[in-house]
Amino acid sequence: MLPEYFEFYNPVKILCGHHALENIPYELMRLGATKPFVLISRTMVEQGVLEMIGGRLKALVRTDVPKDSSFALVDEITTRVRQEGCDSILAIGGGSVLDTAKAVRVMLSGENKNLRQMLGSEWVIPGRKEIPFIMVPTTSGTGSECTGVAVVQDDRTKIKQEIVSDRFLPDVAILDPRCTEKLPPRLTASSGMDALTHAVEAYTGLQKNPLSDAYASSAVRMIGQHLIAAVREPKNEEHRMMMACASTMAGMAFSNSMVGLCHAIAHALGAACQLPHAEAVGIMLPHVMRWQMDVVGHDYGRLLCDFCGPEYYAQIPDRQRGEKLIEAIEDTLIHLHQKCEIPSNLREAGVTRKDLRAVVQAAMDDGALLTNPKPAGKEDVLYILERAL
Repeated sequence: MLPEYFEFYNPVKILCGHHALENIPYELMRLGATKPFVLISRTMVEQGVLEMIGGRLKALVRTDVPKDSSFALVDEITTRVRQEGCDSILAIGGGSVLDTAKAVRVMLSGENKNLRQMLGSEWVIPGRKEIPFIMVPTTSGTGSECTGVAVVQDDRTKIKQEIVSDRFLPDVAILDPRCTEKLPPRLTASSGMDALTHAVEAYTGLQKNPLSDAYASSAVRMIGQHLIAAVREPKNEEHRMMMACASTMAGMAFSNSMVGLCHAIAHALGAACQLPHAEAVGIMLPHVMRWQMDVVGHDYGRLLCDFCGPEYYAQIPDRQRGEKLIEAIEDTLIHLHQKCEIPSNLREAGVTRKDLRAVVQAAMDDGALLTNPKPAGKEDVLYILERAL
């Protein structure tokens, strides 16, 4: 059904393909940047990404972003960048690097003195010009390069805060298959399940619309065709490139339609059990889907054609298609578990029954519940978690 009103926003220019990295100096010049601050993971430095970019960049480079960034780190980097007079940001790395860079960019463009002041607002400053910002993701899962979301840990509470604003979107995103060439198989697998969850929840959430549906269903199709192949053949550039595109498109979709219960539970598993987010959503996805089949089963049925292909879809009666999609996702998770030991249930991930109550409580406080197509209470979340053990 067409929503009575909806918005879709994504102004990011995307450079995609082999040797896309070499276009960064031109893009910086086009944006009027002469002294970028480069936030890059140490792994990417060791793999020679800065040499691939080329150009005579007069840049300040930082490589020590930890796995979980923090408010204090964002404030520290912002102060340093201001002192050095950098006029732009180039971020190259995984989720923590990209989220840190997003927060620093907004801090540099605003009047706030620390990141905590930005919680709970859109920080609209009339006439304020954002500094140029280029992002290069090195995993294919978060879609962070096209989402207005950043996750940063509050040093005081030790809780990861999900901050939402359009001002996190970069001017340019670079998708180059060389950036994921040496990604470990387990991380390729979990990242792919993360992207699949983004796409499925974007396609079924309360804020879904025809434009987000188009990006979400296309992402599901690419993941269905290329995820297992990318794990099996990590040197195959086509599979890695298609997974990068799928991640970006899923990011575009959920940034406009938002995510749901699966993410709420995954966020809680991360907070209560330190379970990596990508592994958490992969484990929970089929269980959440099966729990809400009575509400969105028809939508799942339509995605079966994308994930498994039209020939298989045509053989399945309409009333069975939603369940068959869930079974196909479960089969994919089991295959990935056998191939690279990604956990297929919570017990394999180290979660015990005694952890569940804390997870339930944390999930009930998560904003992703607001856009889930089926309302969920504490007993519902506990029911789903018990089946994922």
